[in-house]
Amino acid sequence: MAIIKIRNAAIDLDAAEIPNLPASKITSGTLNNARISLDAAEIPNLDTGKITTGTLADARVPNLNASKITAGTVAAARLGSGTANATTFLRGDNTFAAPSGGSWTLVSSTTASNNSHIDITLSGSYSIYKITFVNMIGGTDNTNLNHQILIGGSVQTGSNYSYGNLFVDSNGGNGYNASGSAGSVKMTYAPMGSASTDNTSGEILIFNPSSSVRTHTAYRFTGDQKVGTYLNTNVGGSRWTNGSAWSGFRVLYSSGNIASGVMKLWGQA
Repeated sequence: MAIIKIRNAAIDLDAAEIPNLPASKITSGTLNNARISLDAAEIPNLDTGKITTGTLADARVPNLNASKITAGTVAAARLGSGTANATTFLRGDNTFAAPSGGSWTLVSSTTASNNSHIDITLSGSYSIYKITFVNMIGGTDNTNLNHQILIGGSVQTGSNYSYGNLFVDSNGGNGYNASGSAGSVKMTYAPMGSASTDNTSGEILIFNPSSSVRTHTAYRFTGDQKVGTYLNTNVGGSRWTNGSAWSGFRVLYSSGNIASGVMKLWGQA
């Protein structure tokens, strides 16, 4: 006759004496984690919605196509090595680097609003600077757009400026003006008007202003003359006679304020 139940604490069975039992016989209690052993093939596939805590190891994250990034911003550090700032660009080898030359970097921008003058600091260590002038209008009729320089932060007003301008106007007039000992540089030949339509635009190049040798400039402007209401275009150049490093550039009219206009400083290595 088969034994149905054994209830005796004195009975001691080792593992070999315990018969195999189907898992369906386990209907209550909890198995110790150490008793559960599954290899990878025995773990069922799980929907990602089941992963609600913890962190995936890098190796578990699949490669993603860039088209999957539809929102947010990729940090600059993830794009390449080097320093990412306003003076560098991302090269094809994923390195942030400064331009090797030939391109202009915006250094500063200034908008005039009835200023007696505008001082522009030559920041950085560029070998060439460019200042662009857009829609410059003087506060007084019949005035010229002029410039002076700053050395050590102080404006230079002595008669040490030399300049020369060539011009042509839309009525066929042409000519030049020049000075070898001026107190400022006249960048426009003809007097300009102060009406909203009498604007002047142009640019000036400043070559190697940090050098102790003479610094030279070259410029070109076009705008409307007050006298005769002709379009006036001129090109010219200037220099500061003494060999001193420039720290800045002052823009002013020969009389009155700068009513309006935008001046941007650019640098090139």
